[in-house]
Amino acid sequence: MKLTPLHDRVVVRRTEQERKTAAGIVIPDTAGEKPDQGEVVAVGPGRRLEDGQRCAPDVKFADHVLFGKYAGSAVKVEGEELLVLREADLLGVITSGSAQ
Repeated sequence: MKLTPLHDRVVVRRTEQERKTAAGIVIPDTAGEKPDQGEVVAVGPGRRLEDGQRCAPDVKFADHVLFGKYAGSAVKVEGEELLVLREADLLGVITSGSAQ
């Protein structure tokens, strides 16, 4: 099964990160909050403008993104939990390397 988002929606797979306290104690996933970062796995074609043209999305497949704690809707596709959210709910794209 494949999930294809519509309009300006984006499908994100949360990035699992190992969390540790300052003392080095590892916090299990069940005790901590869900991460607010993820990888884009699908992008819709973009929203329609008033003149009927499409506004292309700013994110693309495999981008690493930052989103709000309560943004989007969680869905399960073939046993994997994914997050579907509007592009406007994304806070930014995470890049590695020096700042531009």
